[in-house]
Amino acid sequence: MNAPFRPGPVPGGRPAPPPGSRPASPPRPVGTDDDGDARHPAVDAAVQAMANAASLSPADQIPQYEAAYQTLRGTLATIDQA
Repeated sequence: MNAPFRPGPVPGGRPAPPPGSRPASPPRPVGTDDDGDARHPAVDAAVQAMANAASLSPADQIPQYEAAYQTLRGTLATIDQA
């Protein structure tokens, strides 16, 4: 059974932009840090909790990861409602 044909990139790649032109940078989202990454306190706390759990025993990691999952899931649900 053969998969359907999927075209690849155009030979030669993309054309270069005209000299002297510069693409516009996208606007920074609200709550960004110096690197331009979006920040959310609940997400930051969940990510930090997962990083801290890495040093725990596997049995102790599971509740930490489950709590972080619930936090991230609830946060994403509220983003959709905004």
